[in-house]
Amino acid sequence: MYITYLLLVVTIIVSVKAFNDNEFKWKLIWNPYNAVHHKQWYRSFTHAFIHADWMHLGFNMFVLYGFGIGLEEMLQQRFGPKGYLFFGCLYLGGILFSNILSLNKHKDNPHYNSLGASGAVMAVLFAYVLMNPNAGLMFIFFPVPIPAYIMGPLILVAEYYMSRRGGSRIAHDAHFAGAIFGIVFMTIVDYKLVLEFVSKIGS
Repeated sequence: MYITYLLLVVTIIVSVKAFNDNEFKWKLIWNPYNAVHHKQWYRSFTHAFIHADWMHLGFNMFVLYGFGIGLEEMLQQRFGPKGYLFFGCLYLGGILFSNILSLNKHKDNPHYNSLGASGAVMAVLFAYVLMNPNAGLMFIFFPVPIPAYIMGPLILVAEYYMSRRGGSRIAHDAHFAGAIFGIVFMTIVDYKLVLEFVSKIGS
């Protein structure tokens, strides 16, 4: 839970700073054009620590708090001290991997910008789903608990569909990529998690 709390504190502090300092925000925001043409690759990491507004920040931090603490504890229990390392790598990898689709699509578009921790948060959420598939999840449009192994695919389908449709000003492609990274990363860390996932669903 220590890394989760650290991420919460740092993200909130940096985001609030960006709320009040537009120049600071634009230096950190994800802009594929500047990353490629001006070698500002640091943006692929820093964008995850700033948010568009309080609602954006609040939602991401709520999800990170709700699933990050539980996932971090499960990883620590399963892998010992390495669990903290795996959690940190999961979050960092979720940040970077969530940029891949937009990098390819918008590398020559200087007007495309994206910000927020959503990709990393989705990586945490789906790693949690993989490790705890029978957990009851509730979201805004689903006010009753639904098993994670059902809710997870529903979220993926929705994110993929909204990403293809476009026009929402939300980086659904980053959400989708982050979710996939969470699953793939945890499978690489321990392939037995997939077997356990299947057995838990059937139990």
